[in-house]
Amino acid sequence: MRQIRPNRRTAVLGSAGALVAATLVAGAVAAPTASATGYRPGQDREMRGAAIAAERAARAGVDWQDCPADWGLAKPVQCGYVTVPLDYARPNGKKIKIAVDRAVSTGTKEERQGALVYNPGGPGGSGLRFPLRSTTKSALWVNTAKAYDFVGFDPRGVGRSAPISCVDPQEFVKAPKADPVPKTEADKRAQRKLAREYAEGCYERSGDMLPYMTTPNTVRDLDVIRAALGEKKLNFLGVSYGTYLGAVYGTLFPGHVRRMIVDSVVNPSREKIWYQANLDQDVAFEGRWKDWQDWVAANDAVFHLGTTRAAVQAKYLDLRATAAKQPLGGVVGPAELISFFQSAPYYDSSWVPVATVFSKYVAGDTQALIDAAAPDLSDTVGNASAENGNAVYTAVECADAQWPTSWKKWDRDNTRLHKDHPFMTWANAWMNLPCATWPVRQQTPVNVKTHKGLPPVLIVQSERDAATPYEGAVELHQRFKGSRLITEKNAGSHGVTSLVNPCINTRVEAYLLTGKLDTADVTCAPHATPKP
Repeated sequence: MRQIRPNRRTAVLGSAGALVAATLVAGAVAAPTASATGYRPGQDREMRGAAIAAERAARAGVDWQDCPADWGLAKPVQCGYVTVPLDYARPNGKKIKIAVDRAVSTGTKEERQGALVYNPGGPGGSGLRFPLRSTTKSALWVNTAKAYDFVGFDPRGVGRSAPISCVDPQEFVKAPKADPVPKTEADKRAQRKLAREYAEGCYERSGDMLPYMTTPNTVRDLDVIRAALGEKKLNFLGVSYGTYLGAVYGTLFPGHVRRMIVDSVVNPSREKIWYQANLDQDVAFEGRWKDWQDWVAANDAVFHLGTTRAAVQAKYLDLRATAAKQPLGGVVGPAELISFFQSAPYYDSSWVPVATVFSKYVAGDTQALIDAAAPDLSDTVGNASAENGNAVYTAVECADAQWPTSWKKWDRDNTRLHKDHPFMTWANAWMNLPCATWPVRQQTPVNVKTHKGLPPVLIVQSERDAATPYEGAVELHQRFKGSRLITEKNAGSHGVTSLVNPCINTRVEAYLLTGKLDTADVTCAPHATPKP
């Protein structure tokens, strides 16, 4: 589900005493019972552990300090840690620390409504830059910042929160990588070997964390963060994979939700998490890739890449064939091209930059494309972050659900899909194939649904989103009773709440400030199309 750009991301001991403790704190931090929510028995034990951890966090709070210099978060942003169990079934066992940060609300004491916690997606994305929306006085968020502390966090395994790794970061970004589109059975065997070795590397380097790198555990961490912040109920903004965190949080902790916005929605159906979701993504990416090509063709006077979608695609295929025969600068082959070009169907903000670099290449400037698409081996910090993000992505998606172990199924499904959707299909398949040989037990996804106490949730989605297809928003809307869906018509950029569209911005702000939603679902016109 996450952007396949390894070097330039735009940017998952119980005791009798523990049981007694769960009983003692049940009144203070209520854990939903198995009978109320339909958990498996092990989940009930984990929910009791979450209640214990939340009670401890509520007492401890967060020791807010100026952020460490190497975090890149200047005053007045403050940083700290929240301690959580590695395994919620054993709340007295091993602990890990979750990095959090905040920008305190800018309004009066009377205006303040609490903390707004954010997750940008991934799995594997860091939310630590979210408070900067307040400190930089971002126009879209200036009123909300008066009412809320803006709180970000690194989920377990990410960045500053017990980070995991699967391979040496410098090896991870080295290029060129093999062409994702196989020409022979030998090509497929080589990719299968790489995927198996990647899974083994995850276990060798991070095996103690892997069994606990799941969405439900991250959701429990989120509830412990809520308690540490002194909040009785959670205000949450989740984008992309962050919407799945929101969906699972709303299911496991319905009575702990105050306000929740989910933007660009992962389909929460158990049948989709995660194998089918990635196949659906391949179809959506093909559609949005064509949207971008249509826009490039309409602006041929600027880019000179052709006046039709077919002409633009022909030039892309020519580039791809050239890079397959001889990688540009010795480092940019078809895999690196996909990593670069995929940002256009992801984000409208990439339309002009990607088209500009492509146009320069066709005009004879090869270096511009090499600079944009090749890894920077000198950026060791960035490369470590990229490798960590990919490791978390893989660990969470692989552990969240059962994946097919039959190569015949993977081969059949992706060969069929590639015929009409060639842009992303095989690249996405190889990225997820480690899950077929994942070395730790895979879980059953949470059955996302409405339970007693869940307030109305605001769902925001563009109609032609590539990374999280529109059907996911409809599915969550049906599962969360009382929710409202805002659809951005004839648009497809991923992450809608950060874009300027008054029809959406005013409703997001009104919901966060007043809790009010429209009496019916809303369809908004698209945000402004990028201008070259």
